[in-house]
Amino acid sequence: MHIASAYGGLLYNEGPSCVSDLIHYGTKFDEEDGVLALTKEGAHSQRRILHAQGDATGAEIVRALSERALSNERIRILENHFTLDLVTHQGECIGALVRKPNGQKIYIRANATVLATGGAGQLYRYTTNPEIATGDGMAMAYRAGAYIKDVEFIQFHPTSLFYPGAPRFLISEAVRGEGAVLRNINGERFMDKYHPQKELAPRDVVARAIVSEMELTGSTFVYLDITHESEELIKHRFPTIHKVCLRYGLDMVTDWIPVAPAAHYIMGGLKTGLYGETAVGRLFACGEVSCTGVHGANRLASNSLAEALVFGKRIANRVAELPVLDEQVPAVSFSLMRQQTTNNETVMERKLRLQKLMLAYVGLKRQEKGLTKAVRELERFVRAFRMKMERPEEIEYLNLLTCGCLVANAALQREESRGGHYREDFPKRDELVWRKHIVQSIEDGVSEERNLNEDE
Repeated sequence: MHIASAYGGLLYNEGPSCVSDLIHYGTKFDEEDGVLALTKEGAHSQRRILHAQGDATGAEIVRALSERALSNERIRILENHFTLDLVTHQGECIGALVRKPNGQKIYIRANATVLATGGAGQLYRYTTNPEIATGDGMAMAYRAGAYIKDVEFIQFHPTSLFYPGAPRFLISEAVRGEGAVLRNINGERFMDKYHPQKELAPRDVVARAIVSEMELTGSTFVYLDITHESEELIKHRFPTIHKVCLRYGLDMVTDWIPVAPAAHYIMGGLKTGLYGETAVGRLFACGEVSCTGVHGANRLASNSLAEALVFGKRIANRVAELPVLDEQVPAVSFSLMRQQTTNNETVMERKLRLQKLMLAYVGLKRQEKGLTKAVRELERFVRAFRMKMERPEEIEYLNLLTCGCLVANAALQREESRGGHYREDFPKRDELVWRKHIVQSIEDGVSEERNLNEDE
């Protein structure tokens, strides 16, 4: 794992004040004896993670920020609108083409545009991400001329619920942080064979260990066991997970929970500067769609929320300093609308075929033969792509296809293993050759960027 020192320093130094801002905005984090309660997650050396309502931290943060945004008269919220593409003029982003719920397309002119569109988990058939995580922001920005960096590094969460009829619901790493252990289909605890930190090893290590045990035992899942902890602790600390499992007939208090790895987080994204700026003027990116570099090749649990807070605030400060967009700047044509013909194959069929391809050849374990096949197949998908581009799901597929090409190309080029990128044919990290980033651009193609100021 490597952390760009300048960006990592910002995260470390400015993170606490951003958490204080969240509390000021109304976020109610859990407390114990009048002080903020902390938990420990994978690869952490001590308890340092805030949580809310036991295991509903994200939902609580969203609640507090949403309520604050709704109460601000200066903020206009357009619900159920879909961004089709960014609009650029002379190297600057001047707004976006947006589809209204009734299908009408409108151009929204903007002095600055901030992408906070999340990741691309829907590239894979099994993912903890919601259905809307289709890489839209990354693909739009790539078409607009932004640089895409480090997208070969994809984190597969080790423990998503694997049960008939149930979604790939995330069983938080905090469950292992509170003492849960992993057992194979034979009931044997196995993580001591793979890493000294056992269940709290880095996510990529735990995920690959689970896959190895599944292969050894011929199973499609392993078990997560926290039955040795008290019923009071489980229900108090993990109320949401407990209720979801009960919905499918599983009781964390008495049952081992079947789990398997699923695509979770992409460390790469739009290459951004210290203020979230991209290579396209007036276009900024924040959160999972961006790549500041602070997560290196393998994100530590919780750091994504801290990154979004810190760089979101820095973006806001920089946007406030921008000169007003020239009123004479015209609207321009939109590249996305060039597709004309239709095809008998449905979007869902195309998407499923793409997901299966990515899972088979650009998943947890990769090698040259499979990656080469994936790149060729993706290129064939692109050549065969003919749609009228009217509905959001059609554009989401185009965006996923774009992201799939970017990920597969980068994964094929990086001939080493590092963090979330594991090559079975190159299982070791190569510091002499690959201590650098792979950057892709629609105009400049693929390039390599070496940063000697990084602490790896």
